[in-house]
Amino acid sequence: MAGGGQDTAGADRFDPGAELYARPAREYQYVAIDLALAVAPRLSLDDLLALRPLVTEKPWWDTVDAWRGVYGAALAHHQDWRGALYGMFAERPAMWERRIAITLQLMEKANTDRGLLTAAIRYDRLTDEFFIQKAIGWALRQYSKTDPQWVRDFLAEQPLSRLATREASKFL
Repeated sequence: MAGGGQDTAGADRFDPGAELYARPAREYQYVAIDLALAVAPRLSLDDLLALRPLVTEKPWWDTVDAWRGVYGAALAHHQDWRGALYGMFAERPAMWERRIAITLQLMEKANTDRGLLTAAIRYDRLTDEFFIQKAIGWALRQYSKTDPQWVRDFLAEQPLSRLATREASKFL
């Protein structure tokens, strides 16, 4: 496995996904994600970029959100990667990738980069896609536990869907 940004010509690159994802039973996708999560702090940016296509292979909300957990765990150990990780998913054609851009910082609390969160939400705030609207609300709801006034102000300034607003306001 490549770690800390070092690559040994791919000889030991972490890649559980291709073989497991090729299997028909959904549980194999969960195993691949669990393996990635177990080693997330040791993955390099190259490893994480190589895993990104799995987000949109047989996607559904639960596997996408589990992949978000992998990228979030990597972020927790490599704060300087925030922009690069966000950039892997922001403004991508696949809405599942954009969902990760919106929810990437869920566990970051005071470390949340409001600019990146705002950019991710603004990009998709007008889409009628349920899973995007739910993600917007979820990200804001989670951040409202850290900075409720910022979320109140954001909701007052940014017209959002009823679903996103309802989800975001849950703890306000």
